[in-house]
Amino acid sequence: MAENIELYQSILLFGGTGDLAKRKLYTSLFNLYKKGYLVSHFAVVGTAREKLTDDEFQQLVIKSIEKLGTESQVRDFASHFYYKAHDVTNLADYKQLADMLNELDEKYDTHGNRIFYMSVAPRFFGVIGQAIKTEGLMSETGYNRLMVEKPFGVDLQSAEELQSQLTSGFEDNQLFRIDHYLGKEMVQNIPALRFGNPILESAWSKDFIKNIQVTLSEELGVEERAGYYNTAGALLDMIQNHTLQIVAWLAMEKPESFSDSDVRAAKNSVFSKLRIYDKQGVIDNFVRGQYGRGEEVWQKAYTEEPDVPADSRNDTFVAGRLYFDTPRWEGVPFYVRSGKRLAKKQTRVDIVFKNSDFNFGPANGGRLQENVLSIIIDPMGSLEWSINGKAVTTDFQTDVDVLNWTMSAEDKALAPDPYERMIHDTMNGDGSNFADWTGVQTSWKFIDAINNVWDKDDEGVPLEIYPSGSMGPQASDYLLAQTGDHWVFNPTTEAE
Repeated sequence: MAENIELYQSILLFGGTGDLAKRKLYTSLFNLYKKGYLVSHFAVVGTAREKLTDDEFQQLVIKSIEKLGTESQVRDFASHFYYKAHDVTNLADYKQLADMLNELDEKYDTHGNRIFYMSVAPRFFGVIGQAIKTEGLMSETGYNRLMVEKPFGVDLQSAEELQSQLTSGFEDNQLFRIDHYLGKEMVQNIPALRFGNPILESAWSKDFIKNIQVTLSEELGVEERAGYYNTAGALLDMIQNHTLQIVAWLAMEKPESFSDSDVRAAKNSVFSKLRIYDKQGVIDNFVRGQYGRGEEVWQKAYTEEPDVPADSRNDTFVAGRLYFDTPRWEGVPFYVRSGKRLAKKQTRVDIVFKNSDFNFGPANGGRLQENVLSIIIDPMGSLEWSINGKAVTTDFQTDVDVLNWTMSAEDKALAPDPYERMIHDTMNGDGSNFADWTGVQTSWKFIDAINNVWDKDDEGVPLEIYPSGSMGPQASDYLLAQTGDHWVFNPTTEAE
């Protein structure tokens, strides 16, 4: 992000008193303010059902950011915030918002640039998107962009209905569908590693890669999200969006350029080659699980959590094998895995390279191991490359050496929060790190094929119960063992 380039901007935030706004959005906007992107020509309007004055709303914002800057910075930043109580289903309320935006555009000289951010329940996305257009909230002099939180639908049909509602007022290139994982620093590192290093770019194919693994592992259980989570599960909550978007960076061809249109085109091209399974394909290539009680440390089973039905068949764990029918990836499995109440919190990518067939002789004892490039996205931000080298012995034997790089504390402090990056990209009109409609549509076709099998709950499609604190059901390990593979990341077997 270039420094000190002021952006002229009005932001209308639906859900301005919500948890996401207070935890992430106001801090992200404040970081953009401190870096010089938002200076004097910006205004933020928050809306929600609560009756608040502008001063009360500004105090809410101040409370969210007061530890992040000086008192003068905090108060100057908060002075750009305004509030309007609003019922998203009442069209008359939108006229008042339109009048307020027009007044603030003139007061702060924002050039008519407007971002509409929907941080509300997904059932209101379509209503708001249409009303923005029909009730005159869109500027005629600047740009108009709509930021949409996930989930974008709950299946292909609902996603298509939402897309139709939103595109009645916005062009698809004005829609910015948020997947905050794409804003994470180490996810952004994937194209740099792939296309910036000839040694990796040359080896990034079926000729050298045995398999690729993507793991999104969580230690916590469902916590306070049972109401939402029991209708979504791990497949919809983590695989349909975050995981498949990371896979796209790993699988896509080299784009013509690093422009958002070329990056999206490359992702969509590889998504079009994602193999979509029939019933037997789902049974053979996917495992669903649900956490039970802990064994070493007592923890509740999922069905014992508050607000979870005792007979719930919801998945809290998913492991699967993906294939892309392209010349580059013919026969190479992409393994994905995500679950709650697992042994360790970590988000990572492991690229497993084919083993060398060179024979160092019987004295070596056959100790050559597969090279693995690991991109640890969360929580630490690091790279590990395990390679074969000579062991320090009198005779010639090989051993595994691990080359490490970890983000410094200074770099972590400089790295933008994912939401900060997403908001900044939207202001710049850069859609590289947002899913476009073609990608969303393909991901739902893939996920629906799995859900259609799981929803029938046939005997041939078991729900595997795994102990809290493990790395999921044994069926997940067997899925890889079928093709001679194993999960690289397994903290339950690692030495302390």
